[in-house]
Amino acid sequence: MTSSSVRDDIENTLHRYAIGYDDGDLRLVEDSFTPDAVLTLRIADGDLVGPFEGRDAIMQLMRDSAHSQDDQRRHVTTNVIIDADGDTASCLSYLTIFSAKDGVLTALSTGKYRDELVRTDAGWRLRKRHIALDLPY
Repeated sequence: MTSSSVRDDIENTLHRYAIGYDDGDLRLVEDSFTPDAVLTLRIADGDLVGPFEGRDAIMQLMRDSAHSQDDQRRHVTTNVIIDADGDTASCLSYLTIFSAKDGVLTALSTGKYRDELVRTDAGWRLRKRHIALDLPY
């Protein structure tokens, strides 16, 4: 069973990633990953995108994505299931992406995060992240 302090710390890592991306604070996003992290993405059962290997490659993807958006995004992470064992953890959670633009709120997509995290001296960090979106946005 995962302790509440481990759960809180891991959830804070997930939320820092989302809030950092949505607020344009890519330093928070970058700090969510280990230097050797790997990210993959699949949209609506399409082809696998990636792997993006290493924090630098992941951050280039994040910068490119953020610069292509002209709305205010909100990434909401829910239904978090964590299985921690010592200094490693796996995590499955839901993702809902909202967009606010010109006074209109739109749900853009839903999906799942499948994560592997490790405990570092700086706290829990994402070592692997797979994003599976239900719809393109």
